[in-house]
Amino acid sequence: MKILKCDEAGLEEAASVLLAGGVAVIPTDTVYGLAAHPARLDAVARLYTIKGREAKKPIALLASGPEATPVKSPLTAHWPGGLTIVYEGEGYRVPDHDWTRRLIAKCGGLLRVTSANLSGRRAATDAPQALADVGLSADVVVDDGVSPGGVPSTVVRVSPDGSTEILRAGGVKI
Repeated sequence: MKILKCDEAGLEEAASVLLAGGVAVIPTDTVYGLAAHPARLDAVARLYTIKGREAKKPIALLASGPEATPVKSPLTAHWPGGLTIVYEGEGYRVPDHDWTRRLIAKCGGLLRVTSANLSGRRAATDAPQALADVGLSADVVVDDGVSPGGVPSTVVRVSPDGSTEILRAGGVKI
């Protein structure tokens, strides 16, 4: 495991690790995340193992921008930001963190990301906390200080008819 700075060199190295099938702890606007490339199923499986997450519980996709998702909803007005939209069975979020969106873009526009903590524990709001909880099992940890949001994203399911259901309350009020 290697600790990287949230700078250009860290961006290049984190992208290289993720594209090669590694797992990274990355900063976001809400809490720190544990990330893997969605096309690298071995890396996604590691996310579940590292986090101690049930296999039936999905892991959302963080996107570089709304255009990288299929989501059609007025709720995308909250992007970038702390809102995960479950659309056609898949969760999507565009983080309000420029470095992280640039990382996601370098990796093709989408990354599987879950909060960097063991299941059932408080989400990590800084790199030392993420490192203590799950970071030693990751390939890299990117340190960007304390996450400004401090709470996980709000999760909303959008039905085909446009109706919404809040699945988890978070920083964004709907």
